[in-house]
Amino acid sequence: MWASLSVGVVVLGLKWLAWRLTGSVGLYSDALESIVNVVAALVGLVFVSVAARPADAGHPFGHAKAEYFAAGLEGALVLVAAWSLLRAAWERWASPAPVVDLWRGGAVSGLATALNGALGVYLVRRGRALRSPTLRADGAHVLTDVATSAGVLLGVGAARATGVLALDPLVAAFVAVNIVWSGGRLVVDAVGGLMDEALPEAELTAVERAARSACDSGYTADVLRTRRAGHATFVEVRLVVPPETSVRASHDCCDRIEAAIAEVAEGATTTVHVEPAEE
Repeated sequence: MWASLSVGVVVLGLKWLAWRLTGSVGLYSDALESIVNVVAALVGLVFVSVAARPADAGHPFGHAKAEYFAAGLEGALVLVAAWSLLRAAWERWASPAPVVDLWRGGAVSGLATALNGALGVYLVRRGRALRSPTLRADGAHVLTDVATSAGVLLGVGAARATGVLALDPLVAAFVAVNIVWSGGRLVVDAVGGLMDEALPEAELTAVERAARSACDSGYTADVLRTRRAGHATFVEVRLVVPPETSVRASHDCCDRIEAAIAEVAEGATTTVHVEPAEE
């Protein structure tokens, strides 16, 4: 998140310079979205720090869900930026103006886009490795910004080459619609996390297979419930054992189940409830 914030500030400065050089409302829309990136990175840094705190008496399951607030707020900020872009595009549509100094402005914007591309790939990879919804959301947003920046440059270049000034505000409006889509997805994902959605089907299947593979003959393990809270995963398993099974043998099987699930769902907290087969 520190990398996201630092690069975001540099990219914002470059895109703002590109807009000032050209006067393009398309490049202005690109710069405005970079403001959202900086604010989102700052908010994300705060919430990731909160999520990293260990469990305590008041929060026995930890603070991992704090990351969903960051992802949801980033989505909301994107939607606010989209509204501002649509207003700017409408004003430029009503009062067209030529794009100037496109070569220098385009070069500056291209450099900013390249930096954003490298940052987005890095954030998504780290987000997957750390199971962080905030990093994944920030990386996905930055990569969306890269795609829209490329579209803006093409649109502004076409406006300058053809003399059709309406292309500039049209590109800005397209950017606005695109980031509404990306912002909406961030909000939906954050709400899903706060509502304790189950693990995705593929991960759930892997967890079930791991639990059953750890059982001795005559034992049965069923995954009852799963949920994800930020980087943390919680799994509840019912272990059915023969009635004569000792507490020690049941406990050893529980340990094997927990270890097996941890291999396919890194960092998972597994709770196993033991029942005799006759019940």
